[in-house]
Amino acid sequence: MVFRIDRRITSCRNVFTRLLSTLLFSWGAASMASAQDHPNILLVMADDMGFSDLGTYGGEIETPNLDTLAASGMQFLDFHVSVACSPTRAMLMSGNDNHIAGLGAMGELLAPNQKGQPGYEGYLNDRVASMAEVFKGSGYHTYMTGKWHLGHSEGWYPYDRGFDQTFTMLVGAASHWDDMLGVYPDDDPAKYAQNGVPISALPADFYSSRSYADMLMDMIRSNRGDGKPFLGYLAFTAGHDPLHVPEPWLSKYAGAYDQGYETLRRTRWVKAKSLGIVPATAKLAPLPSFVLPWDTLSDKERAYEARSMETYAGMIEATDYHYGRVVDFLDDIDELDNTIIIFLSDNGSNPWYSENYPGAEDPEFARQFDNSYENIGHPLSNIAYGPGWAVTSASPLDRFKNTVSEGGIRVPFMMAGPGIVQGGKSDAFAYVWDVLPTLLDITGSDYPADKEQPRGRSMLPVLSGQAKAVYAEDDLVGGEVGGGKWMRQGSFKAVMIPAPYGDGVWRLFNTDIDPGEVNDLSGDMPQLLTSLMAAWEDYAEDVGVVPAE
Repeated sequence: MVFRIDRRITSCRNVFTRLLSTLLFSWGAASMASAQDHPNILLVMADDMGFSDLGTYGGEIETPNLDTLAASGMQFLDFHVSVACSPTRAMLMSGNDNHIAGLGAMGELLAPNQKGQPGYEGYLNDRVASMAEVFKGSGYHTYMTGKWHLGHSEGWYPYDRGFDQTFTMLVGAASHWDDMLGVYPDDDPAKYAQNGVPISALPADFYSSRSYADMLMDMIRSNRGDGKPFLGYLAFTAGHDPLHVPEPWLSKYAGAYDQGYETLRRTRWVKAKSLGIVPATAKLAPLPSFVLPWDTLSDKERAYEARSMETYAGMIEATDYHYGRVVDFLDDIDELDNTIIIFLSDNGSNPWYSENYPGAEDPEFARQFDNSYENIGHPLSNIAYGPGWAVTSASPLDRFKNTVSEGGIRVPFMMAGPGIVQGGKSDAFAYVWDVLPTLLDITGSDYPADKEQPRGRSMLPVLSGQAKAVYAEDDLVGGEVGGGKWMRQGSFKAVMIPAPYGDGVWRLFNTDIDPGEVNDLSGDMPQLLTSLMAAWEDYAEDVGVVPAE
C-alpha cells in the first residue's frame, strides 16, 4: 500500500508545509505589503499549446508579452497537467484529482461502463468547490471569459460555480469566428453561455482571442474602484484547432515552415538546451513511426502542411498580443503591481487532423467547410495541423496530447506578481492541482471544510525563493486518463502508454536528465519500476479509477 502510506505522510507534510510557507511568506516575501494581502489574480490558460511554442521555452514564434511574464516572475520547467482539456481544467479549478472532481474521463469520451460512476459525471461535480467559489467567499469579484468545458448543461455552467460574470464557450472546441461551427457533429453548433444564460449568436466581429480579452477587461472595469480584488480567468481557445487567425498574423509566418517539422523540432531542441530549459545532454526522441518523413510528402502535401503550421504560429502570436493588451489595461488602471498573473497550457500539442474527430467525416457535416489551401485560417475552414507539427510543438519532449508522455503532460507554466522572485527558472516538479493551494496561501483564503480537500501543494516556498522543491524526493504523484498511466517519484517516472500511440508496456525514465524519454531504465531498475506500478494501483483505488471496457 505504497500510495496510502505516502498519503498519510503527505497529509502531515501538507500541514507542516502550509505552516512553513505561511511563515516564509510573512518573513521572506515582505515585499507583499499588508495592503496587498488580497492581490488580484489573472489566470490565463492557452488551449493545446505545445511545450516549446513560446520564445522563452525555445520556440521561434514571437511571444514578447509572455516572454516578459517569464522574466518578471518564475518560469517552471517541470510543470505537469493531464493529457486532455477537461481533466486538467477540473484539477485547476478544484485543487484535486480529476477522478474526484468529476472528469475521470472527458465527458464526450465516457465509456458505457464509466457513465454514472462517481468521478465520471462529465462535469465539475459538487464534491469539490471551484476556485471561483473559494475566492468569491473571500470577497473577490470573479470573472471568466473563454473555454469552460466543465459542464455543458444548465446548472453546471461557470456562472453556477461561483463566477459573477461570464462569457464562455461550454464545449471543447469550435470555430474562432462568429459562425459557432463545431469541430465535430455532436458539438455543432457549439454551445455558449453568458451569465448562466445560453446564447444563440455571437457578435458579428467576434474573434476568440480578441473578444475574450475585451470582455474580461469590460468585466474588470465594471466594478473598478469598489475596493474589492478580482479573480479573472481568461481561458483562451487558441491554439486549439480549427486553425483560425486574422491578419496581420495570418501572413506573418509565410514560408517560415517550408523546411518541415523534422528540421524545426531539432532547431527547437537545440534552442531549449541553450536556454537551460532541458539539460545540455538531453536526447531528442525519435520521430514516431506514424509520422511520415517530410521528404516522403508530395510538394502539394508539404505546402498544405507548412501553411497549417504558419496559421498555428499566427494564432499563438495573436494570443500573446491579446494577453498583452490585458496586461497593459491593468497597468493603465494601476492594478498591475497588485496582480498575481499565472499562465499555462491545458495539455500538450494536438496530434489529430480535423477528420480524426468523431463523426467529422460525415458528408453532411463536412460539406459546411472550405478546407482548400487558399482558405486555411479563414472562416469556414476546419483544419488541424496533425502529428508532425504536434511532435514539433512538444520538442524536446516525446509525443503530445492524449498521451502521458512528457509531450502530453509537461507544459509551459509561469507565475509573476508581488512576492514572487523575478527572472527565476525552477526545475521543481509541480502539478496543476498545486495552483489553487498556492493561491490560497498567497491570499490567506480558506477552502470550504465540507468539500473534498485539495490534494495539491503550495508552490509559494519555491515562488518566493525560500525552497527549491514543491515535493520531497519520496513523494508520489500520479495520474490517469483514457487508459494512460503515470507515476512520478523524485526524478523517476513510470509510464504506460496504450494504443494507438503506445504499446501498453510500462517503462521507467529519469525525466530530469531525459525529458525526451529516450533511455528506458526498466531493465536497470526493475524494483523501482515494480514499486511505482504498485503505487499507481494504490492511487487508482484511492481516487476511483474506472477502466474503460
